[in-house]
Amino acid sequence: MTGRDAGGWAGMDYRGWQDHEDVRRRLDAGADPERWGGGSSRPLHRAAVFGSPEVVAELARRVADVDALENGTTALWEAVVARRSENARALAAAGADPGWIGYGGWTPGRLSLAGPEPGLFTGLHEAQPGLTEAERAVAEEGRRLRAALGDLYYDGTGLACVAGIDAEEAIRRLEATPADAELMTDLLAAPYDHDPDESLRLVGVTTVPGGCVVTQPWGYGPSMPGVHTRLSAGTVSYGLYANPKSGNQGSIHRDGVCEGWDLHPGGGPNPEDGPADVLFSYVHCYQAVAYSLAYAGLRPTDTRAILGPPDHWVELPDRDYWAT
Repeated sequence: MTGRDAGGWAGMDYRGWQDHEDVRRRLDAGADPERWGGGSSRPLHRAAVFGSPEVVAELARRVADVDALENGTTALWEAVVARRSENARALAAAGADPGWIGYGGWTPGRLSLAGPEPGLFTGLHEAQPGLTEAERAVAEEGRRLRAALGDLYYDGTGLACVAGIDAEEAIRRLEATPADAELMTDLLAAPYDHDPDESLRLVGVTTVPGGCVVTQPWGYGPSMPGVHTRLSAGTVSYGLYANPKSGNQGSIHRDGVCEGWDLHPGGGPNPEDGPADVLFSYVHCYQAVAYSLAYAGLRPTDTRAILGPPDHWVELPDRDYWAT
């Protein structure tokens, strides 16, 4: 019996937590409501994120403690962070505590005030303080930015989000020159038919409220450290490469110095995060582009700075952009 066969959950993937009849059949046949996958993973936590409210309620009835922890959080916390409001309501109805204190001192109830349904736990957390003016501003900007970006497909895109400078200043810092119009036409029609050594030095640059965005919808060019060390002089630059093979990769450069590399923008709050970071990560959870833009304080009103057409297509000088 393999690890994932243990406990009566053999063959269960994330879609299986939507199937109430199958989950109930497994439980009635002896599946362990407390363990999944042969390790410390808990079925209720999986269902809170991936499942239906019926499955959540079924499991909640069968566990010894609806607020048992997995990796330091309750199932209710996971449902709130994943924006699964219907599952959060099912957990609260089963006795899960919206006042449980999680990462950064936040509770699921108070964190939900910054989410898509601020009234999610109405009547259950009156004793908890509301959001401060600063916290409410973060939540409101997150909602605005999500709406402005919409259902954005950005796989394979590279970005540099730079605070406080416009496109012209970014071009000057990069010592870039206007791209050949005919080459850009061919490249945009079939970007992956071109030599990467050539196409990685061609980027779009667009001024947006709060700064500018350097974009490359087909590659990681804008996220190379040598680009950010030049762009971030006297300011901050957040880099993103939406790697189709390994997921979103982020970086932070401030005043020419790398402060963070191989980050996971949009991945949700972490145990070591402080209160402000927990809120920011929650507001932009599963939204890597929005996270990157907001980290640099950029406030675009649409997707043009990311997907194009940009203000300028330019060519970067031929240099080693991995040497900083």
